[in-house]
Amino acid sequence: MTDVPPDPAIAHPSAAPGQDPAAARGETSRLAAGDSQAALRSDIRQLGELLGRTLVRQDGPELLATVEAVRRTARSDRAETAGILAAVDLPTTIQLARAFSTYFHLANVAEQVHRSRELPGEHRSKGDPLAVAAGRIGDAIATGQLSREDVATAVAQLAARPVFTAHPTEAARRSVLLKLRRLADVLLDSPLPAGFVLEDPRTARHAAEVVELLWQTDELRQGRPEVLDEARNVLYYLDGLTAGPVADVLEDVAAALAGIGIQLSPEARPLSFGSWIGGDRDGNPYVTPQLTEQVSDLLRQAGVRDLLPIIDQLLSDLSCSERMVGVTDELRTSLETDLDSLQDLDPRYHRLNAEEPYRLKVRCIRHKLQTTAARVATAGPHRLGHDYSSTQELLAELCLVRDSLLANRGELAARGVVDRAIRTIAAFGLSLATLDVREHSDAHHVAVGMLVDRLGEQGWRYQDLPPAHRLRLLTAELESRRPLAPFPPPLTGEAATTYATFVAIRDLQDRHGREACESYIISMTKGIDDVLAAVVLAREAGLVDLVAGIARVDFVPLLETGDELKAATEIIGGLLAVPAYREIVRLRGDRQEVMLGYSDSNKDAGITTSQWEIHLAQRRLRDVARKHGVRLRLFHGRGGTVGRGGGPTYDAVMSQPWGVLEGEMKVTEQGEVISDKYLLPALARENLSLLLAATLESTVLHQVSRVSTIVSGSSIVVEGADQATN
Repeated sequence: MTDVPPDPAIAHPSAAPGQDPAAARGETSRLAAGDSQAALRSDIRQLGELLGRTLVRQDGPELLATVEAVRRTARSDRAETAGILAAVDLPTTIQLARAFSTYFHLANVAEQVHRSRELPGEHRSKGDPLAVAAGRIGDAIATGQLSREDVATAVAQLAARPVFTAHPTEAARRSVLLKLRRLADVLLDSPLPAGFVLEDPRTARHAAEVVELLWQTDELRQGRPEVLDEARNVLYYLDGLTAGPVADVLEDVAAALAGIGIQLSPEARPLSFGSWIGGDRDGNPYVTPQLTEQVSDLLRQAGVRDLLPIIDQLLSDLSCSERMVGVTDELRTSLETDLDSLQDLDPRYHRLNAEEPYRLKVRCIRHKLQTTAARVATAGPHRLGHDYSSTQELLAELCLVRDSLLANRGELAARGVVDRAIRTIAAFGLSLATLDVREHSDAHHVAVGMLVDRLGEQGWRYQDLPPAHRLRLLTAELESRRPLAPFPPPLTGEAATTYATFVAIRDLQDRHGREACESYIISMTKGIDDVLAAVVLAREAGLVDLVAGIARVDFVPLLETGDELKAATEIIGGLLAVPAYREIVRLRGDRQEVMLGYSDSNKDAGITTSQWEIHLAQRRLRDVARKHGVRLRLFHGRGGTVGRGGGPTYDAVMSQPWGVLEGEMKVTEQGEVISDKYLLPALARENLSLLLAATLESTVLHQVSRVSTIVSGSSIVVEGADQATN
C-alpha cells in the first residue's frame, strides 16, 4: 500500500472535525507555489470527499460519521477507537473495512496519477534513463575504452524479461482493476493541474460515478480465486502493455542506441515477458498439467488477439499504391502464394486493394492471424500457409514488407510504423508471455525412484541412496540410450502428475512453439542430483534426446536458502562438469539460467545476511560460468517488500557484481507490485525504461570492477576484485 501524506480524510477537509483553517490556508499557498506533495494531498482529500458523499448516498450519514470517528480517534486515542469498534455490529464493521479499503485504493490511484504527471519533468531535469545510459556508453566509445563492435555485440545479447507471478497479498478482482484504471484516466484527462483536478465539474462528475461503482463492487469473489482467474488478471496488464507502452520503450531504446551509432535490429528482443501463473506447481495442488496447457492456450489466444490492432494500424497506414512505388520480387512472390492458398479470404479485398500490394499482403497476414486464433480455440492442427505456428513465421512476412519499402523509397514508413510493429510483435510473440514451470525437487526424486526401483537393478531403494550414489545413477541414465520405462510409464499418484507436467510442456510446445515454455525451475535445489532427476524425467517425456541433439527447455536450479547460495559453485560447477548435462546446455545456446530466491533466504538468514549471500552467490556463479564457457542468465525472485528483495529497479540491477550481467536477465514482478508498476501506461513505460537502461548499462559498462586498488598501511587491499571465494 502506498504511503499516504499526513492528515488524509475521507470527508472533505472543510467537513473534517478539528480541521485547522490556518493549515488549510497554508496548503493552498503551497499549491499555488507548485508544492507537489501539497497537490497530492489536495487530490487525495478531494477523492475522499467524493467517497464520503458516496457513503452518505448509499448507506446514510451514520456510516460516514462512524468512519470519521474511527479515523480521528485512531490517530489520538486507540482505546476510544477500540470502544467504537466494539459497539458496532458485524454488517457495519464490514462496511467500515470496505470504506477504508476503498479510500486507500483512491489514494493509491491519486499517487500513481501524480507520479505519471511528474515523469516528463523528471526526464527534462535528469534525462531519459535510456538516453542517459546510451550517452555513457557513447562516452566510453569516444574515449577508446570500448570499441563500437564490442558494444554492438553486447547490445545484440540484450534480453530483459519481467515475469509476472501471483501472490496472496494481491487479490484484486479484474472488475476492481478496471474501475481503478478508469478513475486514473478520468484524473489524467482533467484540464486542471494537480491539486485542482476535481474542481473541474466534468472531471468531478465522472470521478464520482466511478467511485460509486467501485463502492458497489464487491472486492471479494464469491468463491476461491482459481488459477485461471489469476491468469486473466495478469492478462489485463499484458493487454495494456501491447497497446503502446512497450512499443514506445523499444523505439526509445533503438533511438538512443542509434544516437551513438549502434543499430538495434527491429527483430531483436531486448524486452520480453514471462509468467508463472499456471506453471508454478510448487506447493499449489491446483496447478495440474491440464491447467498448465489451458493457461498456455489462454495466453496464445490473448496474444493473437492483442496483435490484431497492431496489424490493423499497418492496414490503415500502408496504402502505398503500385502506381507510386515499386515492390520487391520477394514480396510479390509471397503475396501471390498467399492469394493462392487463402481461398477463404474475402474476394472484395482482391478488388479493393488490387493496386495496393503492401496493404493486400498485410490483409493476408491478418487473415492468417485470425485463422491461428481459431485453430488455438479448437485445438486443431497447424496448416502451413494458412496460419502461424511460430512468431518467427509472422515476423519473416513483416520483414518482407519492411525490406520492400526500404528498397522502394519507403524508408520512413519502414523504419517507422513497420519497425514499431515488428519490435512489439518480437517482444510479445504469439504467446504474449513465456510460461515458466516450477516444481519442488523432491517431486522429481519420487517419480524417478518409482521408475528406478521397478527395474530392481540397485541394491538399495532409490530414496535411500546416498547423494553421491544417486548422482552416479542419474548421470549413467542420461548417458544411456535406454528409456527407464515404456510409454506411458507405470507411475501413480503425484509421481504420475509430475511426469505428466513434462508431457504437457512437450504438447504445448508442439502446438504453440518453443517460445510458449522455455524454463523448468527446480525449487529447493540442494545438490546436482536435484537437477539431474528433473532432466531424466524430461528425457522420458521426449523433451531431451541427446542422440538426436534435442533439448527443448532450460533447467533452472533455484537457490533459496543461505546454505544453497553458499554452495552455488559446487552445484552449478558440478552440473556443468557432467558431460551429458553440459551437452544440454550447449544445445540451449551455451546458456545456464539460475534463479536466486530472496524471500526464503531472508527468512532463513535475515535481510542483511540474505542480501550479502545473494551478492556473493552471483560472484561465484559468474566465475563458474566463465570457467565452463557458458553465459549466465540470472533470474531474480524479487518481491515488492524489502524482505522479499524489493527496491528501486534501476538500483537493484546496477548493484549487481561486475561481469554478472551479460545481456540476459529475468526478474519476478509479484502480485502486490504489478498494479503499482503497470496500471498506468506512463508508469509502465518508466519502469520498463529503467529496467532496460540498467540492463544495457550494466552489460556494456560493468564487465570489470569499478573499485580501484587502495593502499592500506604496508598491505594492498583490492576492493571490488570480486573473487568468489573471498
